[in-house]
Amino acid sequence: MVRIGDFNKLEVLKSLDFGIYLDGGNGLEILMPKRYVPQETQIGDFLDCFVYLDSEDRLLATTEKPYAKVGEFALLRVNSSNQVGAFMDWGVSKELLVPFREQKVAMEEGRSYLIYIYLDDASNRLAGSAKLNKFLDNTPAIYEPNQEVDLIIMKKTDIGYKVIINSLHTGLIYDNQIFTNVNIGDKVKGYIKEIREDGKIDVMLQPMGYEKVVGDLEQTILQMLDENEGALPYNDKTDPDTIMAEFHCSKKNFKKAIGALYKEHVIEILDNGIKLIGGK
Repeated sequence: MVRIGDFNKLEVLKSLDFGIYLDGGNGLEILMPKRYVPQETQIGDFLDCFVYLDSEDRLLATTEKPYAKVGEFALLRVNSSNQVGAFMDWGVSKELLVPFREQKVAMEEGRSYLIYIYLDDASNRLAGSAKLNKFLDNTPAIYEPNQEVDLIIMKKTDIGYKVIINSLHTGLIYDNQIFTNVNIGDKVKGYIKEIREDGKIDVMLQPMGYEKVVGDLEQTILQMLDENEGALPYNDKTDPDTIMAEFHCSKKNFKKAIGALYKEHVIEILDNGIKLIGGK
């Protein structure tokens, strides 16, 4: 059974001047236009391809790779907008329509929005929705503390960032637990901190135990700054071996520690090192 809006591995049945036909099962043949056909493709080959409906409701296959498939979320840019809805660039030639009824606010050309891709039951066509909440938190959240999960940065709040967990649930990362720059639409790894009594999920960008490691490292850096008149010749561009020799830690943890101190307005990060704010 061919999955519309998803990747399928299909056999090449025939080759014509304008493209090839692929076996969709049960006697169904799916056209892949010539411009998408890989060179050296032969009858009997199997191709990984994305399947969708064209404007005339015909199944088409492409080797283009969309930014997301059915059931997934992606940050997409509006190419144009009219009375029907917004037409999004999602990585394939046929744009993705976000109907007006699926927009939280009127979408503007040139701007990007976090979108959920779904298969419309009525038309069997692919569409997008900016009303994300109706596609989330619809199944029980079964996670273990410190479990690694896939996150998408969803929205800035007063206390942190709302995130999408495994394309199924929403969670929250608090500002004081973010040690790197994040932007709406970013896809990152995260870790479950806890599921609260009210069912809300707290998430971290680093595994449990990280706070102590980085917290101890922050204190080491501050002590060394104090012993060196408030300045050190090390920053995020310093060689990892030098960081290991001087601070006995990975460069990754060093960058997170100075990033945390910078966010707390304790240090400045300069081209040639770091310096205590108000230091010499």
